[in-house]
Amino acid sequence: MGKSTTAVNVGSCLALSGRRTLLIDLDPQGNATTACGIQRKDLERDTYEVLVNNLPSPQAVRKTQIELLDLLPASLNLAGAEPFLAQMDKRETVLRNACESLKNGYEFMLFDCPPSLGLLTVNALVAADSTIIPVQCEYLALEGLNTLLHAIDLVRHGLNPSLRIGGIVLTMTDFRATLAREVAEDVKRFFHDLVFTTSIPRNIKLAEAPSFGKPICLYDPNSTGALAYHLLTQEVIDKETAEQK
Repeated sequence: MGKSTTAVNVGSCLALSGRRTLLIDLDPQGNATTACGIQRKDLERDTYEVLVNNLPSPQAVRKTQIELLDLLPASLNLAGAEPFLAQMDKRETVLRNACESLKNGYEFMLFDCPPSLGLLTVNALVAADSTIIPVQCEYLALEGLNTLLHAIDLVRHGLNPSLRIGGIVLTMTDFRATLAREVAEDVKRFFHDLVFTTSIPRNIKLAEAPSFGKPICLYDPNSTGALAYHLLTQEVIDKETAEQK
């Protein structure tokens, strides 16, 4: 659903706007790590070591190419984390506890979650204040959105009462297609102000950037994808500022 692309590029734009930002890669695929230019095979300290082996989280944080953007990366080992988490006491709060020592160092902490609703995603929802939900303008994406919203509701009523939906962003949009327009209209009609004004277009530069280990703001800062993520990030900042008042 464009989640890693959104996490990396919103995080990058937040950092470029002067906000100290930490991106935490919780996806075993490690797309956010790769997109930040870090080789996964070389990692010795990562989210797996933090969650499973109690490595102090600051020891796993890496610098990125953007001065105010740091990354807690994911290695291939993270694919095996959930069976270990399942055996732990208070397994849903492991990530939240690990993040305590990081909170004071950052204005924003972004979690790039796995595509499935397993323990890693639940840990992220328990640790988060709000969620940004990327939705492709396709029918099956709407099915996945309903499942995710149900999971968020369960977490809110059980483990994290303060969790809120920070916004829904339409990604990989091409409004020349009738289906894309219809899905966008359905999402906006049902969720109203929760839908960000900015949508993210299908853009070849956005697709290319991760293979060069760069966020779009470094790979092609003048592309339509880069402009869209700058506008989306400003909406995120405005919403978070409004929530804090």
